Amino acid sequence: ARHLILHWNQSLKMTHLHNHAFCNTCKITDPLNSITPIKDSEHFMVSAFIDHRLDGVIRVISIINRNSLQPLYCIHCSAEQVCKTVHTEVQIHDDHFAFPFHVSDVICKGRHMQNATHVLISTKDSDNSATEYLPIKNRVRMNTFKYNFTVCSSNLFGDYNSVLQFVQTMEMYKLLGVQHVVIYKTSCGPDLEKLLKHYETEGILEIVPWPIDQFLNPASGWNFQEHKGDIHYYGQLVTLNECIYRHMYQSKYVLLNDIDEIIMPYKHTSLPSLMEDLHHVFPTTQFEESGKFKRAEWNNIPGFNIMEHIYREPNRKNIYNPTKMIVNPRKVQQTSVHTSLQNYGYIHRVEFHVSRMVHVR
Repeated sequence: ARHLILHWNQSLKMTHLHNHAFCNTCKITDPLNSITPIKDSEHFMVSAFIDHRLDGVIRVISIINRNSLQPLYCIHCSAEQVCKTVHTEVQIHDDHFAFPFHVSDVICKGRHMQNATHVLISTKDSDNSATEYLPIKNRVRMNTFKYNFTVCSSNLFGDYNSVLQFVQTMEMYKLLGVQHVVIYKTSCGPDLEKLLKHYETEGILEIVPWPIDQFLNPASGWNFQEHKGDIHYYGQLVTLNECIYRHMYQSKYVLLNDIDEIIMPYKHTSLPSLMEDLHHVFPTTQFEESGKFKRAEWNNIPGFNIMEHIYREPNRKNIYNPTKMIVNPRKVQQTSVHTSLQNYGYIHRVEFHVSRMVHVR
């Protein structure tokens, strides 16, 4: 197995309550949305997973308002709809960039949770009125995987409509050995919408609806002072963490990069030997001189032609150069955009002659 980048983590933790059975039958339905408000709070549930690395605890990927903390309880139910309440440990990820809402792990600890099929995070130690419980995923630990490489792309929002760039990127992914691409979509332009449906029908693309703007005022950037809003980059850090856990037992490796980036091997012809990524940016102001990639049939297609941008910016040695990652998802507990916050194992920084990050922004 290969691992990833290790950085800092100083989670804020809250612990509450002992095991307490509260009802024998609970009316349980799956949520209608990928984001579910936690009743009587300013927090949200996103998805739930068994974490076999931590003795089978239930990990609920959540969005927590850091300025409105309160006790939270975990109500988990079996297939027979027998439900119990256990204490929680709320771990707010460190990389919140000063935004009030941020990705957090609500950890449900207790005995005999391996039989749980659904879970609810509640502000009460019993809640018979709730019906929308999250289905618990990753209940079975797998050693064989459906995909070898999955790309977890950052959120799609606004009127992004770069059809040409998206087609070229997807086809390049295929050539490099990627079998699965995941996009969390809030919105996009009309031309790209049609293209997304094409790749979804083809089977390589999974589209996860991400209506974050229906619940919060998401920022369109990472700097709170500049972009304001409730949550960083349309909840980018929520979706990256969710994508890792979603594919923990579906994909051998997961690539975490933006929609305008490609992790490109230079020393090899495909991705399998690479376990990290690089940074450098390819500017859109410089073009390949011969014009051989300026094809007439692409003239009316909206978006950047990434084939024309082959010149890389010089290495900026005196400033921070952020990385992107290829990770073994079974070795990650928490991730940020450019580094892992909590993980098992070691890291490997890929040398420049081996692989580079092609970023046509």
